[in-house]
Amino acid sequence: MAEPSRKLSSDEVTALMEGLKTGDLSKSTIKSGKDVEVKPFTFGSDDLTLLGDYYALRLINERFARMVRTVFLPLLRVQPRISSFPPEVKTFEEYSSGLDAFMSLTNNRIEELRGSMLTVLPPNFVSLCTSSRYGGKLEISDNSRTEFTSTEEKIIEVINTGICNTLELSWKDLTPITLKFQSREQNPQFAAFVEATDLVIVCSFVMQLPKIDSISFDVVYPLQTLKPVSSLLRSRVQSDVIDSNLNWQDRLQNAVLEIPLKAYSNLAEPTVSMSKLLVLKRGDVLPVNVEDTVDFYVEDQKYFLAEMGQVKGNIAVNLKERLNILGEKNER
Repeated sequence: MAEPSRKLSSDEVTALMEGLKTGDLSKSTIKSGKDVEVKPFTFGSDDLTLLGDYYALRLINERFARMVRTVFLPLLRVQPRISSFPPEVKTFEEYSSGLDAFMSLTNNRIEELRGSMLTVLPPNFVSLCTSSRYGGKLEISDNSRTEFTSTEEKIIEVINTGICNTLELSWKDLTPITLKFQSREQNPQFAAFVEATDLVIVCSFVMQLPKIDSISFDVVYPLQTLKPVSSLLRSRVQSDVIDSNLNWQDRLQNAVLEIPLKAYSNLAEPTVSMSKLLVLKRGDVLPVNVEDTVDFYVEDQKYFLAEMGQVKGNIAVNLKERLNILGEKNER
């Protein structure tokens, strides 16, 4: 959608090499004899382009491209194919010079990073979504206009809300962000986004639909806004946030609840002398005193006080009080 970043000319490269050889970068002379004025610069001092290859941002864009299809499906009534381009760094003036004079530019604030984000939608993209949403043909209109209709403004609002919600989900694994609407313009010159010389990161997305030419839209971040998370953007670790997996938790809980435990109750523990024990024989009777309550054990740990009884002719125990680890009574 936007023009690629400008490369150094052969004269500029020659001037740079001459300056590096002499060590004087205040003014360099190239072989053609022309004087080239250069601005003093200390490498690594304020060059925000040293954020690396934006590996994490590329992952965010790829995730966003997959998820944002659900935003356009109700509008287009077909499943679009959306792809992301590698992020580009350029000045805002360089980027905006490649835009038409009539665009939809929505400025949203990123609360956590105390910065802004710009969503750029071309008019043919808005027209296509509006026409298809209200039963029109899936085709791109070539009519040149200077403003959006009220219906198109509503569609733009729906698209921007969907894009912001999807971006929040896409960024969640890297760092949580909250996007809030700030303003909307139709001319890049009036978009109060950043200064013309400020660097921005342009994330372009192309949408492919059947039987029509591909169309694209951009999400633009000021480089200064992303500077606090530059280390995260260079990281190849996709997430430091561990989401709870309810399915795994349910299966683990069910597995724990199915563990068999040995439960038993002691009716009495009589005491007998060694002399009497030695003379005992088959058929002898030992007197036993049964208390009103008996101890109920689970895996050799006393858990309840219980009463003996019967249920449908079967001997049973009635659990009366639960004991904690310290042996204190708790009413059941």
